[in-house]
Amino acid sequence: MTNIKDIARLAGVSVSTVSRVLNNYKYVANDKRETVLKVMEEFKYTPNKNAIDLIRGETRTIGVILPYNNNPAFDQLLNGILNIALENDYLITVLPSKYSKEKEKEYLQKLKSKLFDGIIITSRANDWETILPYCEYGSIVSCEYTQHTEIGCSYMDRYSSFLDAFQLLKNKGHRAVAFTTARLESNSTKQMIAAYNEIFGELPPDYHISDCHCLEDGYGAAKQFLQLPEKPTAIYANGDEVAGGMYLYAKSQAIKVPADLAIIGQENQPVGISLGLSTVDHQLTKIGEQACSLVIKKSREKVKIPYRIVERGSV
Repeated sequence: MTNIKDIARLAGVSVSTVSRVLNNYKYVANDKRETVLKVMEEFKYTPNKNAIDLIRGETRTIGVILPYNNNPAFDQLLNGILNIALENDYLITVLPSKYSKEKEKEYLQKLKSKLFDGIIITSRANDWETILPYCEYGSIVSCEYTQHTEIGCSYMDRYSSFLDAFQLLKNKGHRAVAFTTARLESNSTKQMIAAYNEIFGELPPDYHISDCHCLEDGYGAAKQFLQLPEKPTAIYANGDEVAGGMYLYAKSQAIKVPADLAIIGQENQPVGISLGLSTVDHQLTKIGEQACSLVIKKSREKVKIPYRIVERGSV
């Protein structure tokens, strides 16, 4: 089997020159590069990726811890990450966790084993104290804010966005406002409840439904909300797909949007755009792009991405 030394001998160059060609270094004479590539093609030489990674001290691969791979919000984050990875010739390995602490630690061990140059955590189950020791082995970047200096982050001010969304509804004259969230125990849910309390006061027990992820969940949540003795006049959904389900239920019951029910979603997704739903756009694609850039630069910078509220006909 042909090896790198054979290629060097047949091309009449040094092993280090072949190595530079394999690693696509700029400073190789064109005639030597062409000769090496021609010999490699002639002898069908396939370089050992692990050996190349060992030589250059990097894998050019980034792991992305992603709780769900069928969630529009996480799809937006991943899309941004892939945009930057492609531009910089990096590979992305998706690491689905389903919020399993053990799975997350297993993936972090892969960083310790040098299988990745860095890891992007889009959302997490473990506390930072569990994650921090792994910063020693590669770049770790979070898609939420963390004060820990060892970890870079690309994030938005989610709490302020919740305040602004609830304040918008209040300014429109709504006092009976319900909302949905994805995970009951998440930091995002805690922030949303705190924002609600700040704008409207104590949260009525029936005005919050969790575990909402898709169109069907939104449909069911709207049905549940609108069968309450004191029906909400506005609902803040934790995603435009969920908001779309609410819109479809309202239409099925001849409930006018926004005259009888105001609906606002999140993330400016295609379903919301097509139905004319107002939304809180956290610009997740930009957050993903910046997170990937931070890993590539091995940066621990804290980069805040601005959110925006897009008003359409549903409020």
